[in-house]
Amino acid sequence: MEIKKIMFATDFSEGSLHALPYAVDMAKQYGARLYLVHVMYDVAKTAGWYVPHTSMDAVYQDIEKSAKSELEKCFIDEMRGFKEVERVVLKGIPYEEVCNFATENKIDMIVLGTHGRRGIDRMLFGSTAEQVVRNAPCPVLSVRLPEHRA
Repeated sequence: MEIKKIMFATDFSEGSLHALPYAVDMAKQYGARLYLVHVMYDVAKTAGWYVPHTSMDAVYQDIEKSAKSELEKCFIDEMRGFKEVERVVLKGIPYEEVCNFATENKIDMIVLGTHGRRGIDRMLFGSTAEQVVRNAPCPVLSVRLPEHRA
């Protein structure tokens, strides 16, 4: 098995922060390039609403700027000494963009955190991790928060 490209998909949640060490350790162990990827929800695409284009452009530019900044500073301690990193911010429906990025960039492994939602929360918010596992073109390591482990 050869792993040269690992994608860490993050929403900056506690679950993502808990999953990051797995992605970094695997990248170091395999000598792989690590892609830190965040997907901004595309409100119009997700909800099917019409939103005036010019007003949303400014909002997305601000969100993208914040997300890039967060990717830089949020993971600085974990990334210390690791140089093979690329930070990417995408826009769309998260699971679709994660899977598309993995396909287009020939990613060998995806690592992401899970929220451990159940019941009505899961029904209302869905599970990005579940959709990535179902649709990804490569293996996916989903990491649960410790308090959700049985």
